[in-house]
Parts: sequence; C-alpha cells; structure tokens
Amino acid sequence: MYPVLFQIGSLTIYTYGVMAAAGFLIGLWYAYRQAPRVGLDADKIWNLGIWGILISLGASKLWLILSAWDYYFANPGKIFSIETFQSAGTFYGGIIGGILWVILYTHFKKMPLLAVLDLSSAPVALGHGIGRIGCFVAGCCYGKPTSLPWGITFTSPVAERIAGTPLNTTLHPTQLYEAFAEFLNFGLLVWLGTRRRLRGQIVGAYFVLYGIERGTIEFFRGDPGRTLMFQDRISLMQIVSVALIAAGTFLWLRGRRGAVSIPPETPARSAVGRS
Repeated sequence: MYPVLFQIGSLTIYTYGVMAAAGFLIGLWYAYRQAPRVGLDADKIWNLGIWGILISLGASKLWLILSAWDYYFANPGKIFSIETFQSAGTFYGGIIGGILWVILYTHFKKMPLLAVLDLSSAPVALGHGIGRIGCFVAGCCYGKPTSLPWGITFTSPVAERIAGTPLNTTLHPTQLYEAFAEFLNFGLLVWLGTRRRLRGQIVGAYFVLYGIERGTIEFFRGDPGRTLMFQDRISLMQIVSVALIAAGTFLWLRGRRGAVSIPPETPARSAVGRS
C-alpha cells in the first residue's frame, strides 16, 4: 500500500494521519452546513467540532497508552515520542473523549444535547469511513488470515514497521469492511434525519448500527493490542459495542414514549434553513 505520503527532511507525513484529518474536517464541514436546518448555531457547532477534534485525539492517545501500559511503563520516553504524536490512537478513546466534551460544551453553551448528538452522528460516520480508508492504506487495523477471494496481501516494509502488519499473507480487509459499513451508516442516518420526529433518534440509531458493525468486525480483526478478554475470545471493543447497542436501544424506546419529541420549527429556523 502507500503508508507514507511524503517526506520533508526528517519529517515523515503518513497517509493515515492525512486521511484521518480529512475525515474529521469533512465530517465537521457537513455538520456545520446542516446545523441551521435543525435549529442549531453553525458557529457553535464549528467551535464544538474543532475543540472536539483536539480533545478526541488526546483521549484516543491516552486510551492507547493505557491499553498498552506495560509497554509504555517500561519505555516512558515513548509516551512523548514522535511515533505516539503521529499515531491516531484508538477510536473508542476518541469517541468517549468526544462524547464527554460534547456533554460539557452543550451544558455550558445551553445547547440541546440530544439535538447536537443527532446532528453529529452522520458526520462522525462519514469521517470515520474516510479514516478507515487511511487505515487500509497504512496497513493498520488489519484482519486475520483468510483464503477468501477478496483477501488482501500487504507488502510494504513501512507498514510492517509502524503497524506490525504481516507481509505476504492474505488477510481479511477489515479496514474496508468498516469503511463500507460506515458509509452505509452515513447514508442511513442522512435518510433517517429527513424523517426524524424525536430527539435522540439519530444518535440512538448510530449507536446500534456502529455497535453491531464493530462488534462483528472484531471477530475478523487480527491486530494485537485490542485488549482481548476471556481467554482471548472477545475484545474490550465488543463489550463497548454491546453497551452502545443498549444505549441506542434505550434512546429509541425513550423517544417512542414521547419523552424527547422535537418542538415545531419556528419561522426563524425555517428562514435560516433556507439560507
């Protein structure tokens, strides 16, 4: 594949980092454009997103360090190394940090939390899908060996060095599985957004969709460092996936009881939405 985009002297620009950044920014741009249509301040959404990106990256790196604490405890210099700085960290660390940031931001800015989460769901799926293509290009988050005809073989020594990718072995293209699923999620969430009647409906759907998606794909992942549990039968990510499915189901059931119905759109909101 093509894990290194280009080099400037001793500075290496990795393709995955560029793709992840592109995914963040494209998703944020989409949320910014859609904010007025659901009665939210676009500038606040932009500020929420920019700071959220930074906080999510920090949280994802923290999760990465904690998940491999034995290694980093034995090599403390690696915590602040260029490799750790350039690493995107772990997705779940980023998503948890991002959710906590959204809760705090919406509380202090007096924004409706569920409305913001609904707005953010489709952009997150879009950005994550783009980021997973970056994973594929870099060779990270690779799958288990397979004999299926769509299996892929990595040959780049750089991928082996930076991600431990097995070379010359046919593997499940788990990165593409997840990218395809996330783009599908994006389409479904956009479609659902045109029909939503209850706050929390969109984010609840995303939690369920992503929980099923990630929990299933984990069975085909072959990369180490995913915190395997119960004699390596399941991963921590699958437990988190179950929690996401439960949370999403709760939001849907709560919404069906009318607890968080969306108020009628005001004329001001309609005017903004047409601008």
